[in-house]
Amino acid sequence: MNTLLLDGQSLTLKSVLDYERDRPQLALTASAQGAMSASVKTVSDILRKGDVAYGLNTGFGALANTSIPASQLVDLQYNLVRSHACGVGAPFPDNLARRIALLKANSLAIGCSGIRPAVVELMLNLLNRGVVPLIPHKGSVGASGDLAPLAHLGLILIGEGQALVNGKTLEGLNILKAVDLKPIRLEAKEGLAFLNGTQVSAALAIEGLHMAETLLLSAILIGALSVEGLAGSYTPFDERIHKVRNLEGQMAVAGQFRRLLTGSDIRNSHLECERVQDPYALRCMPQVFGAVHDTLAHAAHVLSRECNSVSDNPLIFGQDVLSGGNFHAEPLAFVSDFMSIAVSELGSISERRTDLLMRKVNPRLPYFLAGNPGVESGYMIAHVTAAALASENKTLAHPASVDSIPTSAGQEDHVSMAPWAGQKLNRIAYNVSQILAIELLATLQAIDAQAPLRTTPPLEAAHEFVRSMVPLATKDRRLDRDIDALASLIRAGHLLDFMPGWESLSVVRTF
Repeated sequence: MNTLLLDGQSLTLKSVLDYERDRPQLALTASAQGAMSASVKTVSDILRKGDVAYGLNTGFGALANTSIPASQLVDLQYNLVRSHACGVGAPFPDNLARRIALLKANSLAIGCSGIRPAVVELMLNLLNRGVVPLIPHKGSVGASGDLAPLAHLGLILIGEGQALVNGKTLEGLNILKAVDLKPIRLEAKEGLAFLNGTQVSAALAIEGLHMAETLLLSAILIGALSVEGLAGSYTPFDERIHKVRNLEGQMAVAGQFRRLLTGSDIRNSHLECERVQDPYALRCMPQVFGAVHDTLAHAAHVLSRECNSVSDNPLIFGQDVLSGGNFHAEPLAFVSDFMSIAVSELGSISERRTDLLMRKVNPRLPYFLAGNPGVESGYMIAHVTAAALASENKTLAHPASVDSIPTSAGQEDHVSMAPWAGQKLNRIAYNVSQILAIELLATLQAIDAQAPLRTTPPLEAAHEFVRSMVPLATKDRRLDRDIDALASLIRAGHLLDFMPGWESLSVVRTF
């Protein structure tokens, strides 16, 4: 079985996402173990000398000025983990729970946190043996780290948490016994090091990035199908137009459209039509999608660095213990909010293309793509569903990062709300998968209505694939199951199989 070695420096976005699919064994490198042990020695030296250092022998937050006697330092770590386990709500999905633990381990492997390798190795052994931590998804404001959810993760290590083992929910020592492991005894600094960090915010943002990229690439294919369904012009994708705008994402997206729109019976049939220009939802796809691509590229740059970062406090550098603010998740809140805006726009412009498909912009099509308009409603209400989802996304896209509620008696007086930003991003992405599914249903109906004319070879292959799952509607039928089936197909990235050269647009693979 493959092994993913953690050294705090080499984790990539692709390896983080591939971990869930491939599930390699996890292990610390020798260099990581050495760096971690050196930081533990610094902690031991400070405590032996009796020096006062925040987080080592003091209280936390507003209690930072409270000194803790050496005899109570171990109790302090246990009390910290137990008292901070205040998360509420359903647990994170399995893949995110494992990702949170992976990111936490890699951050601690850098060796600035004063935590023994044995603590991290216990967590890695739990993951290697199939244990899924049950971590409530609500309770963090993304400052002083994602304290509550990470505390629930930490509880498992001391025999007091909850987890899934072979699909069964176990609690306390039963988790460790089920996989033949024993609880760890926390020492000074270790409880704080474990639950102080931004790994929950990062895991959510990475999930949103991955889904956003999949949606963008799928939207290009679906948008190209809509060009054909609406008998649109290929001129807006001309390379010369995009070169003079000089924006990388726009040029790359336009190039992908050109690979898909290679010439077709449908296009040849309307070369001499009277329409001068297409509506913006068709004509401006390279500009809008290109802006989405560049937004995701910025997010990927930030998140790739976050994967190999230290975000707890205080930090240990040689013999120095420094108190700072790396636990503040503002960078993650910003990119999650930025991606939320971008993904919402993918849904908004898709809804507009679906609207165009309803209203005979292409004179060959019946109103609402109905077989017998009036007697049948066709895709009229499917479009209404898309409009409802697009409207919901506009509310969800309001940035979480502009909100702050001071906590810890005012000591933590500015917080990021990054976890909520990430959760909203993923809700928006889910909605957009359904909006795109509705457009895909409608545009395939429009292409079928123009038979025997055929679309381009790559789009024809995609058309045949989707039709193998969702047959042509020859009369009114319930569409909810069709929408859900295609939304699942889109989220799984299956449309990318019909996108020649899509890898060149992938920001996840770049970072």
